Amino acid sequence: MKDGLTRRQVLAALPLTLGRAAGPCSHLATPYKLGRLVVAASGREGEFDRLAVDVPFVFRHDGRYWMTFVGFDGVGYQTGLASSEDLIHWRKEGCILRRDPTSPVTRYNIALTWILRENDLRSPGRLRKVRGRYLGVYHAYPRPGYEEGPAVIGLCWSSNLRQWTVEPPCLRPEEGGAWERGGLYKACLVEHRGRYYMLYNAKDEAPRNWREQIGVAWSDDLKTWTRYQNNPILRNGPPGSPDERFASDPCVLRDGDRWVIFYYGLDARGIARDLAAFSPDLLRTEKCDAILIDVGPEGSVDSTYAHKPSVIWRAGDLYHFYCAVSGRWPREVRGISVARSRPWTEAPAGGARQA
Repeated sequence: MKDGLTRRQVLAALPLTLGRAAGPCSHLATPYKLGRLVVAASGREGEFDRLAVDVPFVFRHDGRYWMTFVGFDGVGYQTGLASSEDLIHWRKEGCILRRDPTSPVTRYNIALTWILRENDLRSPGRLRKVRGRYLGVYHAYPRPGYEEGPAVIGLCWSSNLRQWTVEPPCLRPEEGGAWERGGLYKACLVEHRGRYYMLYNAKDEAPRNWREQIGVAWSDDLKTWTRYQNNPILRNGPPGSPDERFASDPCVLRDGDRWVIFYYGLDARGIARDLAAFSPDLLRTEKCDAILIDVGPEGSVDSTYAHKPSVIWRAGDLYHFYCAVSGRWPREVRGISVARSRPWTEAPAGGARQA
């Protein structure tokens, strides 16, 4: 916010405490971390991802795995694409959504956070077309800098995943409840029985100690959106809980006869890590009493934060991608890492390769 702090500044100002180890969450557990970044900042002047990469979204398409990710260059967010044969070694394919200096919405930022895909947790995660095209959802902040100002959410369309047509915002913070008036963050989009559900997190208007929670809106035509009257559906936990401050960045998949909402929590001590909740209908939720991805020890790639989940199934294993942060702002290192449900035996080396 203009007269307050950014989310990164709030996180950096809190004391760093490692907290307890990740507990089991039955079939959702992915306790085996790769231990390195699979997609990292380029560090090159003029590149869209010079300073950081963030917010992974992993899917299956044309016989390969792909990841959209957000790059930060000091001005704002833009969106990149990477590809992989094995979910371990990634090749950057370039920037696919750039800021538009002529647009009042995306002149500084545009972050693609989800593309409509198969719902099932144990599916390959293939994309689904709507009216012959791929359907994505983005958010954009109105000012330059790191998440500066109240962001909006909108839809975008593509025939090839490289060029996107961006629609005007469909959700604006000023049109919602008090819990989201400070701005909107990541959204994911699922279609179920002919209706589209958009789950998103947002913050209230407190300039410093704001809270983030998750709500839902739905549409039958992708034009008119209705916010659920009992939002937020995933609220902050009580004092001492892992999501006391933030319940953020949903990743929603179908788990048998219910939905699982992967998300990250921030507690009062400054620990950001990935959690999960279940829902029978995308309106009511019950939290899973476990930490799926915890921060690592000092010196690890996720010693500061382990958050912002993207989950995909491959050959009987769950792969849980997340934003791994080490160090403290402004000297932090922010990139993408992965954990899975089975121990690593490949002993992989190296990071993302450049196109």
